[in-house]
Amino acid sequence: MPVLQPRRLAVDELVLRPFTAGDEPAVAVALEDLGILRWTAGTAVLRTPAEQRAAKWLENRIDGWARGNAVFAVAEAGTDQVLGSVTLRDVHRVPDQAVCAYWVSPVARGRRIAGRALDAAARWAFTPTVEGGLGLHRLSLDHALVNEGSCKVATHAGFRLEGTMRDYYVELDGRRHDSHLHARLATDEGL
Repeated sequence: MPVLQPRRLAVDELVLRPFTAGDEPAVAVALEDLGILRWTAGTAVLRTPAEQRAAKWLENRIDGWARGNAVFAVAEAGTDQVLGSVTLRDVHRVPDQAVCAYWVSPVARGRRIAGRALDAAARWAFTPTVEGGLGLHRLSLDHALVNEGSCKVATHAGFRLEGTMRDYYVELDGRRHDSHLHARLATDEGL
């Protein structure tokens, strides 16, 4: 895995920046949301006592850049308060590709924050390396079909629906869900 240099990206009234230990209170509030826990927290976090979840979640995000994952806190530019997260993981595990994930705290929903942040991260990822980007060609993401909000974020950010993966997403309790696969290419027109 390549070591990535942490970046800050500005988009409207938002800033995408690396997470810090100081973000733990905002992450703790976000992880109280059942949707974030269900769809994006991960098995290790779900198995952690509630009062320790934020620290556990941050543990793998703060040093994510060194492990080949571009992990952005999405924050208000004026206050630096964390509103969400956008991650490009497994950068170059498959040549010129990465996989995206995102969430937004309930208090920040309805402002198209996730879609704008995902679009900004994608534009940076497609920027050639000589210009400070990752030089990627393809970004993909998936979401359970029942997570309709995630589908709206993906399409708003220019990620086209490529198909349905049957029984792909497995919840901690073993329930399975079909998932949509979306992708965005550096060569997609109109973006």
